[in-house]
Amino acid sequence: MPSPAPSPFPDGRPRPGLPPLLYADAPAGAAGWVAGNRDALRAAVAGHGAVLVRGLGIREPGQVGGILDGFGAPPVGDTEAFAPRRTYANGVYSSSPWPSNQPMCMHHELSYTLAFPSVMMFACLGAPTAGGATAVADSADVFDALPPAVTERFVREGWLLARSYGNDIGASTAEAFGTDDPRAIERYCRANAIDLSWQPDGTLHTRQRRSAVLRHPVTGRRCWFNQIAFLNEWTIDPEVHDYLTAEYGADGLPFNTFHGNGDPVSPETVRLIDTAYKAHAAGRPWQEGDLLILDNLRTAHSREAFQGPRDVVVAMGGPLHPNDCSPTIEVTRP
Repeated sequence: MPSPAPSPFPDGRPRPGLPPLLYADAPAGAAGWVAGNRDALRAAVAGHGAVLVRGLGIREPGQVGGILDGFGAPPVGDTEAFAPRRTYANGVYSSSPWPSNQPMCMHHELSYTLAFPSVMMFACLGAPTAGGATAVADSADVFDALPPAVTERFVREGWLLARSYGNDIGASTAEAFGTDDPRAIERYCRANAIDLSWQPDGTLHTRQRRSAVLRHPVTGRRCWFNQIAFLNEWTIDPEVHDYLTAEYGADGLPFNTFHGNGDPVSPETVRLIDTAYKAHAAGRPWQEGDLLILDNLRTAHSREAFQGPRDVVVAMGGPLHPNDCSPTIEVTRP
């Protein structure tokens, strides 16, 4: 299969440890510039997986919806979010809340859903004084770098996400599903291959099995597309983990991941995944007005710890179904 066309922008060449950087001249506004350069931007993302555009002068969340539309990516809702966000427009949200002194591990947005965004955009409205970069990593390279002893089992069995929805940590049922009506939540879960159970105290527990590896529909490469490490109990701060386990029990953690057959994922496996991600991470410090566009299937993203205020708006678009990406396990709606 031929490689995608490289970016036509003169500054779009990637460098080791850095995503491609493009400079924009947008006197007519960011959305108009993106719409006018849509084909070239799409080629840049296809060629490199991610591209950082500098010079658009983005200042308000309201601009980001127009940028997503100018790129030609239909918005994707944040259903099944793992943390609450502020909604600015259809497909446009605040960043997930996460302690500023802790890094957010590499992951693919909504990789556990049946209609995940193929396009992610991050618009910097306010840069932190230190740290806070949104780093990226090529998921096909990460897959190739992982030991076969790790990947082969996940290819064969997939991965399992278990969640416990409460009001203390993570998203509540209303924040994740857009409703707290039990019947509406049950209908959604049945339609999206999610097993659920209501606990005596009213807490919702869910489990969903998904492919850990998908084949990119354009490049044909196998991509390590999941949140096995990010949502695993061993990535939770040890003190928080101990508190949550003591308070709610091992089965009551807000989220945890397992092998597809339900076996626990070992701390060593999580460490190996994180090591592969770090070896392939590339990031640039944010500047106010920057726009990062990435292919969510091909490219994982993370967030560094930071100091000072940081305001990054997130947009999701271009819904894609795992069945369009040669999943390694069959996921059917009940």
